[in-house]
Amino acid sequence: MFDIGASELLVLVIVAIVVIGPKDLPMALRTAGRWVAKMRSVSNHFRSGIETMIREAEMEEMERKWKEQNERIMRETAAQEAAAAQGQTVDDASDQNDPLPAGTADPVMIGPMPPEDKNGEAVPASGTARP
Repeated sequence: MFDIGASELLVLVIVAIVVIGPKDLPMALRTAGRWVAKMRSVSNHFRSGIETMIREAEMEEMERKWKEQNERIMRETAAQEAAAAQGQTVDDASDQNDPLPAGTADPVMIGPMPPEDKNGEAVPASGTARP
């Protein structure tokens, strides 16, 4: 910040000793140190306040973007659901609960086949043949 060389610092020390005097120089340096500390404190407080404001502004911007994105997703989802509801007929909706939709092959039976009689018909569970 301040570009003070060694020769300039030596001139300042000599002027301070002559003007202030060697007796009061330590107290003057202490006072100057306190002022510098206060200035640093104030600048740090100001900087932290600015950084806090910047973070809050960034958070507000991010929340706004998230809200817009959420609204867009909700609109798209609602539009997809509406299109799906309009494109589906009553028969299609009732067929969803049928175990075997129309036009499909018979299901494959898993497990042993039931016994058959001579004509190829399944024998009832009671074991009696059909008349």
